[in-house]
Amino acid sequence: MSVSPMAYETQFFGFTPQTCVLRIYLAFQDYLFEVMAVVEGVVLRKLDAFPDCRISPLEIRKSTEKFLRFMKDRFEQLFSKMEEMLLQLVLNIPKNVLLPEDRAHQQYPYSKEQFQALQDEIAHLRQQYRAEACAGQALRAELEEQKAVQAELEKILQWFDGLENICREHGTGNFKESLAFLTQNSKKLQNVLKDVEEKSKKIKKHDQLL
Repeated sequence: MSVSPMAYETQFFGFTPQTCVLRIYLAFQDYLFEVMAVVEGVVLRKLDAFPDCRISPLEIRKSTEKFLRFMKDRFEQLFSKMEEMLLQLVLNIPKNVLLPEDRAHQQYPYSKEQFQALQDEIAHLRQQYRAEACAGQALRAELEEQKAVQAELEKILQWFDGLENICREHGTGNFKESLAFLTQNSKKLQNVLKDVEEKSKKIKKHDQLL
């Protein structure tokens, strides 16, 4: 059996030529064994028609095995030639034949150095794409943050607008006066809150004493 890899033929056929030849060899061998078993059975049936025949079934089996060995030897000799013919003339792709999927290599030939340079360029472009993708993600996050800040600023502006309207309702049109008015009221509320807290503490102490 040939040990040549025959990679191009394997690419075209989808199987190695050696595997095909081996299967043919095994099929012929199995067929030879089956034929010899059939021949032996026919001979034994014929002997049953001649009771006076002195040839025993054991002698028939020995003769069958001897003939099988002879046929195997002849088969091995013939199949070696058949294998050579199959691998060289049938399952072989000539050197001048180019498969369709490999025509691109003929149209755009590259040396090892050019191919390596192309691989390096692809790796650089991938790295650049990843960096740009990360930058884009950071920009989108910053944009979302700016939107959130803008929403908060709009709320503050609305609060100031509402504050100005409240001040106008209370007769305070100037913004500084409005702030002073709110500060004064805020202090009053803080004092009231402190009084409430002190009274609450006194009540809790009184309850604990009871």
